[in-house]
Amino acid sequence: MLIKLDPILSPKLLFTLRSMGHGDKLVIADANFPAHTMNKTVVRLDGVNINDASRAILSVFPLDSFVVSKGGKAANRMEVDDKPNELTDAHKDFIKAVKEVSGDNWQVGSIERQSFYEEAKKSYAVVSTSDVRPFACFILTKGVIKPDGSVWILDKE
Repeated sequence: MLIKLDPILSPKLLFTLRSMGHGDKLVIADANFPAHTMNKTVVRLDGVNINDASRAILSVFPLDSFVVSKGGKAANRMEVDDKPNELTDAHKDFIKAVKEVSGDNWQVGSIERQSFYEEAKKSYAVVSTSDVRPFACFILTKGVIKPDGSVWILDKE
């Protein structure tokens, strides 16, 4: 065990997160997501739901302010088919986790399901949870850590 490190963050998951670079994408997926079909790097978090997985990952994962400066989002959810504005309970849990762990300034975007699959194929890795709620799939884009350990936030000037 390590001090102040969530035990959900297994050695394999920590290695994967640490290996990622600025701009790399991480999928956090529900139990029904075809993780191994979508990506060659899959980290399983059996027995863990989206809320707990998101909070643990975000506790060590800097979100990318560069993508936000270009009009994108550093955190995105999979849209419900034919209901792009509907927020499921899993979506609400994820949004709350982003706000509470990473800060209120971060917004969560959305991606249509088939486009989400295409993004997942290009992502660095997929974290597969045991959450069985539908459309409980998310993509995070990794940002930059400054020398003092804080997350680099691009100035909007």
